[in-house]
Amino acid sequence: MLISDFAIKRPLVTIVAMLTLVIFGLVALTQLKTDEFPEVAPPFVGVTVLYPGASPDGVEKEILDPVEEQISAISGVKQVNGKAFDGYAFVLIEFNFGKDLNEATQEIRDGISAVRADLPVEMKEPIIKKLNDTDQPIVSLALASNALGQADLTALADPAITRELRAIPGVAEVQVFGTIEREVSVLLRPDALQANGVSVAQVVQAIQQQNLAAPVGRVQGELDERSIRLKGRIEDARAFEQLVVAQRGGTLVRLGQVATVRDGTEEPRSVALFDGREAVGIDIKKSKGYSTTDVSDQVRERVARIQERLPAGTKLEIVRDAGTRVTNAVRNVQGALVEGAVLTVLVVFLFLNSWRSTVITGLALPVSVLASFIAVWVMGFKLETMSLLGLSLAIGILIDDAIVVRENIVRHVEMGKDHYTAAREGTDEIGLAVAATTFSILAVFVPIGFMPGVGGQWFKPFALTIACSVLVSLFVSFSLDPMLSAYWPDPHQEEHEKSRLTRLLDRFNRWFDRQAQRYKGVIAWALDHRAAMLVMAVGTFFASFVLPGRGITGMLAAFVGIALVVFALTTRRLPVAVRTLVGVAGLAAFVVLPRLVPVVGNVGVGFLPEDDQSEFTVQLETPPGANLEYTRLKAQEIATLARAYPEVRYTYTTLGGGVGGNVEVGNVYVRLTPVGERDRSAEEIAALLRTQTGRIAGATVAVFTNGIGGGRKQLQIQLRGGDVLTLTRAAEQVLAEVRQVPGAVDVSLSTKGQKPELEVELDRGVAGTLGVTAGEVAMAMRPAFAGIDAGDWQDPTGEMRDVEVRLVPEARRRAEDLRMLPLVVQGPNGATTTIPLGQVARVTQSMGPGLIDHLDRDLVVSVELNTAGRATGDVTADIEKRLAALQLPPGVRVTQGGDAKQQDEVFGQIFLALGAAVLLMYLILVLQFGSFLDPIAIMMSLPLSLIGVMIALSVTGHTINIMSMIGIILLAGIVAKNAILLIDFAKWAREEQGMRLREALIEAGAIRLRPILMTTFALIAGMIPVALGSGEGAQFRAPLGVAVIGGTITSTFLTLLVIPTLYEVLDGARGRIARRFGRQPSQRTAEHQIPAGTLPTPVAGD
Repeated sequence: MLISDFAIKRPLVTIVAMLTLVIFGLVALTQLKTDEFPEVAPPFVGVTVLYPGASPDGVEKEILDPVEEQISAISGVKQVNGKAFDGYAFVLIEFNFGKDLNEATQEIRDGISAVRADLPVEMKEPIIKKLNDTDQPIVSLALASNALGQADLTALADPAITRELRAIPGVAEVQVFGTIEREVSVLLRPDALQANGVSVAQVVQAIQQQNLAAPVGRVQGELDERSIRLKGRIEDARAFEQLVVAQRGGTLVRLGQVATVRDGTEEPRSVALFDGREAVGIDIKKSKGYSTTDVSDQVRERVARIQERLPAGTKLEIVRDAGTRVTNAVRNVQGALVEGAVLTVLVVFLFLNSWRSTVITGLALPVSVLASFIAVWVMGFKLETMSLLGLSLAIGILIDDAIVVRENIVRHVEMGKDHYTAAREGTDEIGLAVAATTFSILAVFVPIGFMPGVGGQWFKPFALTIACSVLVSLFVSFSLDPMLSAYWPDPHQEEHEKSRLTRLLDRFNRWFDRQAQRYKGVIAWALDHRAAMLVMAVGTFFASFVLPGRGITGMLAAFVGIALVVFALTTRRLPVAVRTLVGVAGLAAFVVLPRLVPVVGNVGVGFLPEDDQSEFTVQLETPPGANLEYTRLKAQEIATLARAYPEVRYTYTTLGGGVGGNVEVGNVYVRLTPVGERDRSAEEIAALLRTQTGRIAGATVAVFTNGIGGGRKQLQIQLRGGDVLTLTRAAEQVLAEVRQVPGAVDVSLSTKGQKPELEVELDRGVAGTLGVTAGEVAMAMRPAFAGIDAGDWQDPTGEMRDVEVRLVPEARRRAEDLRMLPLVVQGPNGATTTIPLGQVARVTQSMGPGLIDHLDRDLVVSVELNTAGRATGDVTADIEKRLAALQLPPGVRVTQGGDAKQQDEVFGQIFLALGAAVLLMYLILVLQFGSFLDPIAIMMSLPLSLIGVMIALSVTGHTINIMSMIGIILLAGIVAKNAILLIDFAKWAREEQGMRLREALIEAGAIRLRPILMTTFALIAGMIPVALGSGEGAQFRAPLGVAVIGGTITSTFLTLLVIPTLYEVLDGARGRIARRFGRQPSQRTAEHQIPAGTLPTPVAGD
């Protein structure tokens, strides 16, 4: 082989090449940024439109409908989800993957601009934002004090602390919760307004006109010019009281006569509580492209410096820190990588019984891993759990090539060749088989790496990292391994010179060689019972599909049927009639028996595996119309219950906030002690708290143990139609059914119920007589009850504060207060007078929707739920059964959202990429073996791994999820290796040594048993740390390791039995087909010619 021959002839060049890879790999490692997961650019854009004071019904008709109509016409739109809240609308647009989001946001902006003239003038300008994975804060802080009040904490937090945090490189946004901003509050007294004949609009206009600073031009001199600036802004807050707002009968009416002016604080719309104490919450988001750990480290350093100068009794606590979690997760994966490498090397030493052979083989690991960091750096990836996980999984694969090459070289040495010749011819002999196995792995992971959609972005670092590391390992195996084998041979030792461990391993290897010779008899038996082997292969494959639904008991029942059929096909002691009866009984048992046994240990289907990150979040919603104080009381109840658990370190509560200032929602973040310091898992504690909080009246509570969904419930059953009442009734039917499904928790409707409203209906006759218009009424009501920003005021510290005008709090609590709102009208003689609003309008109480939801412009009401104690797929299946039996009203359509939708999309992409990978693998094997039929026998090793995956997942209690699917992908690339090694040697022995096919297959089994089992055990050893890993985040990766270990074991066992049999069957079929067409079947392939004399002769008695 060219590479190995050159490496042996030029050892210095080989060493320099390896050192170059190592050095550049170390340099790349120092340059890599660290993060938890790959950066993903989801094709989503959010549009928020504020419409202060409007009800959801008004927001829908005046804002949401026209905006959705424009957005839906944009090319590349996949789905439009619009929501009308109290005072604002939010539209989430999902585009087809590949759509340029910069272009999309501009098209959205242009579409809204086209209908801007038709939208309400009171509407604020739309906020258009591309959504990405950095929208979640990486660090959350809580500023609390025993000495300072909330206003003082606010002044301390913003802008002083936030300004310092925003200056940190990589910080994109700093959000503040629970603040009480300083403002000049102008609180109007309705009785004084009416007594002085002053309207709300007049007050607002007077403040705006008399508190003004503006440039008004410039003075041009002969040789100079000077700007003119009007300084009309009020400097003292008390001076606002002297502003003239009206003139009545020659008397000036000043602001102080109709309003109370205070240099105070705004009315709070958000609350932050740290362990039950008032606090100011600070959330820090990072910029895209920056390392989470780097930004987090800088934030912690800055917080430590800020803490040093805070007043006594005031503390800035770090509540959440993604950087610490990322560091722990990456360190955990790195530990698994090192542990796997050590175990893998020990396996090599066990079989080769030579520390030199172990070093030669083991050098493939550090060289390949370090060289992979070069590829990770060049491709722009980060050092995150997915790329590191790819390397930890590749540990067993990386050493496979080196194991096979070194074992074959050692075998040639044992045949009496010198080390130079053995290194050259041993590598040549096995070269194409090793290359075929490597390119088969590449065939699997390259399509996965270029998979479209969000799933492709998620898997790309994982797949391409494995692909690059495997390519490097192939190069190392063809260069460094044969070179060191040629120039650094094992020294000859007499028996008395060997250590006790060496003698013990010698006995093990002699025992293993005897087993390899006995394995010839096993293959011969399997070849004599081809039908039984085929039944075993097909039966175990289909039995793997029994496990998800019928559990381990159903699978064992299916195995009973397989065993009966195999017994009937292999025994010769019974009459033919009896054997036929047993075979038929076995087939019947295989089909019927799994349905009769009780279900135990079934394998569920879910999207994401459970992961104990020592935290969870309780989301609460109070009834529509509840105020901030009511929501706060309910949140405190939840936090108090949570802190009663000994595993809870602290709670952090945030209420309200956001663009809409919705005070009916909040979150209670619960931080637990580390995993190793408690006996109960986060899921168990969350389940107990869910039961307790479910008894809290007047609040809807949901518990989230996984933060990936961003507070969105796992499953949504969407009912779509054109009538809200019909949809609501249908949703209530579905709600009742879903609540009966085991494992369905936190079940609720998306509509949020009905919200109390006050409707003001103008009496057109009276209003027309008095000259009152609807616009004048609106201009009086909105500032009075919603409040209006009438200008700015510069406080003594130089900060600009709002001047807010509204009624005094006691004048905006009841419907009667609305009726008494004074309006200024002009009489017949031109004189102005004031009348109460109730004289020209009727104020009635009614109920309106708290939320209106659209999906692709259809009205939609969703039944939302989380799952606990059961796999998401099992819960979804039970819900679908119940919905199938439910009679829904005509015109109501049911679709699914949440994890179920994402799971279908991602799994569909995986299966499509996997299908392309299998096809590409087949074509590579066709080139390798020069036959379209031979690779089919090798490819049959792929389904043989499925039964092992299912058994392993069932025994360990894991589900079929995205991580176990990655394990199945990995298996598709590696399980074909054993079959390649078997068939490759059998073909060589048949073609070059003239053996009959059966003899060649038997001999291949004996010769290739050692490298097959070595690589299998090496792979399993590399996976053990992943499957059994401890610490935060290890649960997330465990299904992957479990799936690989289980699939490798069963595939290896069944491959050694079934693949030789299947190959003989296919070869016989090829001969019959060739003879049918009058042609002589050729036994030559595309393989290179191997020198004669390399086939070992079995020693008698072994």
